[in-house]
Amino acid sequence: MGEDEDFVENDRSNGADASDVDAPGLEVLLDYLNRSRGFDFTGYKRAGLARRIRRRMQLVSVKSYADYVDHLKSRPDELPRLFNMILINVTGFFRDAAAWEAIRQVLVRKLGELEGRGPLRIWCAGCASGEEAFTLAMIVAELVGVERYAESVKIYATDVDEEALAFARLATYPPRAVEGVPPELLEKYFAQVGGSFVFSKELRRGVIFARHDLMQDAPISRIDMITCRNTLMYFNAETQTRILNRLHFGLNDDGVFFVGKAEMLLTHANLFTPTDLKLRIFIRAKGRARERTVFSDVAGLDGAVTEDRSRLYRAAFERGPTAQIVLDAEGRVALFNHRAAQLFSLVSGDISRSFHDLELSYRPAELRSFLDRVRKERRPLHIRDVERALPSGTTYLDIEIVPLMNETGTMLGTQINFADITDAHLLQADLRKTNVELETAHEELQSASEELETTNEELQSTNEELETMNEELQSTNEELQVMNKELGQRSEDVADLSGFYSAILATLRPGIAVLDRALMVNAWNPQMEDLWGLRFDEVKGKHFLTLDIGLPTDQLAGAIRTSVAAGERGEVTLDCANHRGRPVRCRVTVTPLKGEPSRGLTVVVEEAAS
Repeated sequence: MGEDEDFVENDRSNGADASDVDAPGLEVLLDYLNRSRGFDFTGYKRAGLARRIRRRMQLVSVKSYADYVDHLKSRPDELPRLFNMILINVTGFFRDAAAWEAIRQVLVRKLGELEGRGPLRIWCAGCASGEEAFTLAMIVAELVGVERYAESVKIYATDVDEEALAFARLATYPPRAVEGVPPELLEKYFAQVGGSFVFSKELRRGVIFARHDLMQDAPISRIDMITCRNTLMYFNAETQTRILNRLHFGLNDDGVFFVGKAEMLLTHANLFTPTDLKLRIFIRAKGRARERTVFSDVAGLDGAVTEDRSRLYRAAFERGPTAQIVLDAEGRVALFNHRAAQLFSLVSGDISRSFHDLELSYRPAELRSFLDRVRKERRPLHIRDVERALPSGTTYLDIEIVPLMNETGTMLGTQINFADITDAHLLQADLRKTNVELETAHEELQSASEELETTNEELQSTNEELETMNEELQSTNEELQVMNKELGQRSEDVADLSGFYSAILATLRPGIAVLDRALMVNAWNPQMEDLWGLRFDEVKGKHFLTLDIGLPTDQLAGAIRTSVAAGERGEVTLDCANHRGRPVRCRVTVTPLKGEPSRGLTVVVEEAAS
């Protein structure tokens, strides 16, 4: 696309600066657009967004964001124009021919893989006015034939711009839009109706257009290929990541992902692997399989509890690895195991004692209030990392208090379990220390990596921004071309009208001169040329009263001033000399042209009877 240097410089000078991006009024405007149209621009890059909004504000002569919000409220027709400016729909048939040839080769492989397995599903995300979706349709139809295309191909074309989708659904394009279509495909898949080209109905049925917001809506699933060209570059890094995760979810394994030339995806290698980085063709990276943990059930023992079973239970309780104390319903010590006796110096005489009388009830933790809470709420309670100071050193405990109830829900007592986590606590401390040392050793490498990644992201962002500006320039260039055509047509109309008026003046018998407000000659018919000997090109743009002709302009000047001042026709008869020097008597009529302010006057000169 050619770029006009003056326009490029003007676009840069009018671009969004930091004050535009950070202006509170911009957020107020975006909030209004969200509430009025339900479109959230939160994920868009602020610089490009502010620049395009500023351009639209300049076109309607509005300086501040607050004034523009008022303008949008008072002029509902302005909203679609603003959205057309923000959602740049620059696209075309077979745009970037080399990329489409590579995609054709990819589709050949995909169609071979899907032979007998179901239809080919393609998602054209950010389809704008539909040219790219129909390009895909023509490529696939050429590969498989129109009949098989209708049976085995589905192309989903989505965008957030309802106006662009409405245009795409018509599948009707002006001649300029189909210039990129190869002549043989244009003849095969388009029908010329009037001055427009209508896309093939057979292929059109396989393309499904729908509104879809990549930031908010769930992705289309089981897709074999996604094309999303020059769409991601308008979003910030966080939103790009969210969108790419959704597109990754929608793709089948080994699904193809085709993006614009400004979109590298180097920081998303975990999602997509490049197959042709130059042409921006990627495939879906397979996710890691979820790990599974298998649990086996332990069967319970059936039958009545015998004496041997009781001894078995008692031995298991006694030799349990954690300290356990059982209290009855009145809070007296009913049981404790060997580990509890060792840990808290309990003796057989402590059986049947109130737990509140034991030092254990308040040291190393205040357990009495927790016991009351468990009895009241009838649910287990956990106390983590209780520190216990001993002469031999500090130990750490996890304490669990469990209510014991029978089948009817009657409270039988409580069980207190003490798990010694000293070793785990020390290991955690060692682990934290090791992690700090590892993090310290890793910082320099990570810092260098982050700097490289930041530099890469900045370059990527700059590349995306340049591509965005290029899209904007192309859009504006197309608008200027349309305006240029309109101006050319108007110039032709003016030339035709001028020739028409000149022809009329030439048919009139009197000599006629048309003067502007400053009395400069604008028209001069052939009769005036015959009378005074001066052609129109000799007098055009010159002051009428300074012309060297045989008309006594000093006498005529007064009549002209009187006529202009009164706004009425004036007439005066003067003795003149024609271009041959022969004396003639002329009647000069001065008539002001109607209009506010006055557009000038006509001077009609005809010979008077002697």
